[in-house]
Amino acid sequence: MISNIADEYVYKKEVDWSLLMEGLTLPVENQVIFGQIAGRFLQPGESKKITLYLNGKSYEAQIRNLNLDSRHNRKKGMMQIRYLRNGELSHELQGCFLRSYSYLKSMRESREKGDRTMLKLPEDKKEYLAIYTTEYDDSYILETIRADDIEILRNTVAGHSERILEAEFNFDVTDDTTGLNAKTQIVKIRKLNRKIGDNLKRLYSYRCQICGRMIGEEYGAHVVEAHHIDYFVKSLNNDACNQLIVCPNHHSIIHDVNPAFDRRRLLYTYENGMEEKLVLNMHL
Repeated sequence: MISNIADEYVYKKEVDWSLLMEGLTLPVENQVIFGQIAGRFLQPGESKKITLYLNGKSYEAQIRNLNLDSRHNRKKGMMQIRYLRNGELSHELQGCFLRSYSYLKSMRESREKGDRTMLKLPEDKKEYLAIYTTEYDDSYILETIRADDIEILRNTVAGHSERILEAEFNFDVTDDTTGLNAKTQIVKIRKLNRKIGDNLKRLYSYRCQICGRMIGEEYGAHVVEAHHIDYFVKSLNNDACNQLIVCPNHHSIIHDVNPAFDRRRLLYTYENGMEEKLVLNMHL
């Protein structure tokens, strides 16, 4: 049994019907390390047997590098993980995410015949599966983030300073005053958040998305931080689409002045009227 989660994050997948039944698709263009690992043993169109670990048990699955061409309008390929439909792993996932499974099953049974609209969980009921690499190219660890975990986390971070919370995520600062149950959720989310941020830092070669600078290069260091566009204390959103990679100076300025971020134009607008557009962007 593999017990160690390696330093590399792979993917955080929102629970849906496909995940609970047969598998998921991994977009790899922003998952730098995973793309490098997969590229070592999978060419476009090829597949490989892998082992997934969940709650102390191992499950056989298959990973495939989809052979996508320009018609799919994607910059790079996608990976697909598939396991036996209604097999042991799908049953385990359905048990882990029982409320999601029951909700989606009920929605599927109640919709009109022929309706193939993709069903999504309501915002306040969303659950997730995190996938981590291990020291082995063909083995991955799965970790559940259930609605109960998210609710505990929401209550724990309510009223906290966003800057302090982001310091926990960026630098693994711990809060010894937190209760055991809440601490478990904080550690789980901190680990996940750190891996998402680390992947993005690699994507931008440790440069600030706002000024383009690499801080500390002359000293052989990379000083860059992950920032939540919609503050985590309110959104609880640690997805890549809610994170920017910024230098410490811009990170401090953003938290001090609290400028508005325009997602369409990809720029910050400050109270004095100044606008600052991202000079680097490969994931938003």
